[in-house]
Order: sequence, then C-alpha cells, then structure tokens
Amino acid sequence: MRRNKTLILTAHCILNQNSVLHDWERAKGPFTKIVQTLISEDISIIQLPCPEFAYLGPDRAPKTKLEYDSPEYRALCKKLAQPIIDQVLTYHKHDYNILGLVGIENSPTCDSNLQKGIFVEELTNILRLKGIILRSIDIPEQYVEGCNTNFKKALELFIHQST
Repeated sequence: MRRNKTLILTAHCILNQNSVLHDWERAKGPFTKIVQTLISEDISIIQLPCPEFAYLGPDRAPKTKLEYDSPEYRALCKKLAQPIIDQVLTYHKHDYNILGLVGIENSPTCDSNLQKGIFVEELTNILRLKGIILRSIDIPEQYVEGCNTNFKKALELFIHQST
C-alpha cells in the first residue's frame, strides 16, 4: 500500500472538545463529522496544540484576543508552534501535499481567517518566512456537531480545491 502524502493541520479542539471552555463545547468528543470527512478522503491530520489549555488549564474563563495578547502568551504560542513548523517543513521538503489549516472562527487563538488568532498568527508568520503559505478554512462559530451540513460541504470543496 502506498501513502497518499496528503495532510491537513487542525485546531486542537476539532479532535478534542475536552480542551474547550466549559459549556462552550459543540460536540461530545471530536467533531466527528469533520474528522470523518477528512478520513474518508484519506487525509492525514496534524493536530495543533491548544495554547489556551496549556496557558490557563481547563477551568479558564473566556478571554478575547486582546486579553490573551501578551508577550508571555505569544512566547508560549511560538514555543508550541515550533514542533509543528518542523513537521510541516519536513513534509514539504519531501513533497507532501499540505492542504492547509482548519481553524475555529472567532477563536482568540485559532481563528485562521477573520482576525487571525494569536497561535495561528505565530504559526503562519514563521511558515510564511520559510516560503510556505497555508490555505485555511474556519469552522463557523454556530457549527454544532450533528446539526450543520453546510460546513461539511464547504470543507469538501476546500479539500478538492487543494488536491
């Protein structure tokens, strides 16, 4: 069997809703439908770390991007991003297809489109300096597992535009 050499990066909480603020979870575990979509297309998943969980733990209060935006938090994000950057550079060097990044809309850390979250900013800025530009798509803020099919269709389109 031959690998297809296709990867995608995902925000941590796509595979682990336990890392989300209490009462903000939108699935019981992972976003199963999203993960199933990726798996059905034979796309390997690189799970990004959750800087918010690492910084303040599971009982943290909600914060805005401005409230997180400190030298200490940015340093943590850079530190957590480095192993991911190393992986992406290695895969890129060996001609793997990196489809992009699935982020979380309006996340102060993992928004990848509107006002870029701090972790995504740090990750993509360093990759850009290395010559790698990641396409991105965000899971909409109103997405709830099992209730929305529009995002699944948007994700499928994103995948097929990248392959």
